[in-house]
Amino acid sequence: MARHLRPETPDFLTGAPVRLRFSAVLAASPEAVFRELAEIPEGWPRWFRPIASVEYVGDPPYGRGSCRRVRLVGGGRFVESVLVAEEGRRFVYRVDETSVPGLLALMEEWRLSPSPYGGTRLQWTTALAARRPARQLWSAARPLLARAFRRAARRLDERIAEQAAG
Repeated sequence: MARHLRPETPDFLTGAPVRLRFSAVLAASPEAVFRELAEIPEGWPRWFRPIASVEYVGDPPYGRGSCRRVRLVGGGRFVESVLVAEEGRRFVYRVDETSVPGLLALMEEWRLSPSPYGGTRLQWTTALAARRPARQLWSAARPLLARAFRRAARRLDERIAEQAAG
């Protein structure tokens, strides 16, 4: 059953009741990382293992205003709207519909910046509002999400390096 979530704006990323933020440094350039995040949805399951599929709805070009469908390995489903797509810098999407109970609003931001050591500093923020049991569950899941992010960042970097090597 689809649950419609609140249509929050990007300001929600700083004002949400629950904000989870993780970061990593990748060897790949911000432009290469952005391409994987925003332009190659079918690649997500290869580097972010909890995701079974990601697909855009409609024809390219994709960017601000585009709609995506996401399916998780455990069966959860999301319909997302892309709110911000700043090449090489920032990718933000809001969940509009989900099969996950307890959520009231959910948004994610992928922020990219050049690392002083070369490559990219990648920061992933998940911002959400949820009913009490779901809110407590998301907060308690922080260590699991941190580990999932670290693994995803490593796999993403490896994927980009393999593609560059041909």
